[in-house]
Parts: sequence; C-alpha cells; structure tokens
Amino acid sequence: MASIALILLLGFVLGMRHATDPDHVVAVTTIVAKQRGVAKAGLIGALWGLGHTFTIFIVGAAIILFGVTIPPRLGLSMEFAVAFMLILLGVLNLTGTLRRLQERSLGSSFWPKVNESQCTAGPLGAVQKLGTYNVFRPLIIGIVHGLAGSAAVALLVMTTIRDPWWAIAYLLLFGLGTVAGMILITALIAMPIVWSQGKFSSWNHGITVVCGLISLSFGFFLAYQIAIVDGLFSNHPQWTPH
Repeated sequence: MASIALILLLGFVLGMRHATDPDHVVAVTTIVAKQRGVAKAGLIGALWGLGHTFTIFIVGAAIILFGVTIPPRLGLSMEFAVAFMLILLGVLNLTGTLRRLQERSLGSSFWPKVNESQCTAGPLGAVQKLGTYNVFRPLIIGIVHGLAGSAAVALLVMTTIRDPWWAIAYLLLFGLGTVAGMILITALIAMPIVWSQGKFSSWNHGITVVCGLISLSFGFFLAYQIAIVDGLFSNHPQWTPH
C-alpha cells in the first residue's frame, strides 16, 4: 500500500509537471492575454485543466479497462487538432477577432452578460462573473489538448500499476495535478499582463501580439511535425504516444 500511495502521489506531481508542456503554456497564454485579473486567469487555468482531465480520464479509462487501441493515424489526428487549435488561437488573437468575438458574445442573448451584483458567492459566483463564453472556451481547448496526451498517460500507467482501479485513481490524481499546475501557471502569466494594463498600455498590446505570434508559430511547427515528419497524410503514419 505504501508503494501504491507513493505512485499515486507521483501521479499528482507529474500532472503538475504536465501542465508546463510547451503546447499547454502557449495555449493558455494566448487566452489569458486578454484577462483583467489574476484570479480570473487562475480560474481559466482551472477550467482548462478540468477539460484536459475529462478527456484524459475518459480515453485513459477506456484504454486501461477495455484495452482500446488507438491507431497511429487517429493518434496523429488528435495531436494535429492541437496544432490547428494553436494556429486558430494565434490568428484570432493577432487580428483582434478574439476580443471582438468575446464582446459580441457577451452582449448577445445566447451569451448573457451577468451583473456582478447578481452573482452568487463562492466558486459558482466566480464562474458567473467570468461569463459563459470565457467558461466554455478554456474547457473546449483543454478537452482538445487532453485528446493528444491521453494515450501516452494511459500506457505509462499500465506499465506501472497492474491493478486497473488503482490505475484509474492514478489518472484522477494526475488530472488534479494538471489542474493545480495550470492554475499556478496562468496566475503567474497574468501578473505582468494585469500590472501593465494601467501603466503601459502599449506594452500590454505588445504582449498580446507576441502571444499570438508564438501561438501561430508553434502551431505551424507542430502541424509540420505531425503532417510531414510523422506522416499523418502518408500511407504509413508513424505515431509514438508522448
């Protein structure tokens, strides 16, 4: 039991480290660049982590419990979705479409803007203040990112823990670690952005542009790696879960 407890604790720690993967950091940085508040940025990180954990748990549990095998082309396609997401975020950020879409969505009847005085207390109130659009966006992006890493996490667990139910517990702790790590990362990223908003507005705009360029560049790099080097669109795709 002691060894199992240590492995589960390791799962939480590895989940926090997993949050620092470059594609994760680039994605949340692009989202957080428009947030006005460290607490709101941390909440966005938590929502991203929950979406990521949801996919990791569902796909990982299917692999562990039912022996589901992911074909190379499908695995590469899931990773390519991450590259496409980064490119899309970069384009939306650089063109200002992300900001306009957010403002338009919050002003529509489908995405109602909540008056802060009407919000309830606690976590639910924080989600209400964030707005429906800002809640679903990091959740969906987290789900897409979770697809790319779910197989690797499940295969790692299967080689370490033989009991399937302990392996499922590992997945949950890994996911909680990812949520905690992403909260910390988004809060740290948001600090200089929030600080510069009132003092150096031009610098703040520059941060937004840099975030968009990084997201766009990294997305194209991943797309080239997956489509050309790993052969997603070739007759013999080569995929190694990582």
